[in-house]
Amino acid sequence: MSRRIDSQRRGKGGPAFRARKGGKESRYLTLRESKNKLIKGHVVDLTKEPGRNTVMARILTENNDEFFSVAAEGLFIGEEIEIGKGASIEIGNILPLRDVPEGCPVFNIELVPGDGGAIARSTGSFAILVSKDDSKALLKLPSGKTKQVPLDSRATIGCASGGERTEKPFVKAGKKFYQVKAKGGRIFPVTRGVAKNASTHPFGGEQHHAGKSKSVSRHAPPGRKVGQIASKRTGRKKR
Repeated sequence: MSRRIDSQRRGKGGPAFRARKGGKESRYLTLRESKNKLIKGHVVDLTKEPGRNTVMARILTENNDEFFSVAAEGLFIGEEIEIGKGASIEIGNILPLRDVPEGCPVFNIELVPGDGGAIARSTGSFAILVSKDDSKALLKLPSGKTKQVPLDSRATIGCASGGERTEKPFVKAGKKFYQVKAKGGRIFPVTRGVAKNASTHPFGGEQHHAGKSKSVSRHAPPGRKVGQIASKRTGRKKR
């Protein structure tokens, strides 16, 4: 009997394909009173937390309330920020989308007012406020898609810190291995199917080519469901 292919093993699940716990401990923005009045604070510390790829800013308000927020690009320790209604349009300030001008870049946007931030939080990401109506704000997300959120949702001015993180090369295969391992459900390095034995993979065999069409039905059994699953088209694209 042939060995199960990787897609079958991954589909069954198990410890090898389980993502590790991130270890996030930061408390998001939970200042309820900042919705209706202006609160000032300053950055106490910039920390890197497991489970996140952005830098977190620890902010102490004038009311001695402390919370964490995703740090904006260019934020430094000791910088004063404003939170809530009436805050100025400056890098790192947190205010409702109702007070943000159109065309302004924002990040760490609340999907629901009061949730602390749910959109555009990864390194270097930001959304553009395209337009506003009576109750909704239209955002252009980093993916290029548009989304409507309530005008009372708060957001941070600027873009998330660490935008050049992905430009640094891994250099060694070992670093790539542990980075992929932390994601869970992935395998690195990946062996090509055509380089395997015929008993191990449908594309395997003596010659290093598939030997058959790589298109496969979406309803194919797990041992055959490899290659271009339910491909809409194949071959070169005609102009």
